[in-house]
Amino acid sequence: MAGSKISNEELDRLLKQQEEKERKDPKKRWIARMIRSAKQYHKMCPYYDKRTGKCFLKLGERCERDGKFDSCPVFIEWLSKKYDELKSKGRPLPMDFLDLTLTV
Repeated sequence: MAGSKISNEELDRLLKQQEEKERKDPKKRWIARMIRSAKQYHKMCPYYDKRTGKCFLKLGERCERDGKFDSCPVFIEWLSKKYDELKSKGRPLPMDFLDLTLTV
């Protein structure tokens, strides 16, 4: 593994570049804000049926994550579609998850 060393300065520079990219993308920032807001109101995914273990977003398919939604690809994809839908209609983006559920 000789020659594959990265100095701390280079590592810091690369991490800062990655953080700047994430900060610049308004869609990712909005999705992260909605997930944080949803965590305030819900312990488990709001679209998860505890009794049957199914996901309402996947139209009744079994939830692989057992209701955990912080990094759920289905929940993030749904938020991404909502963002695109609201932007295309020219509507203002909700600042809170409860506001998002009211616009649905």
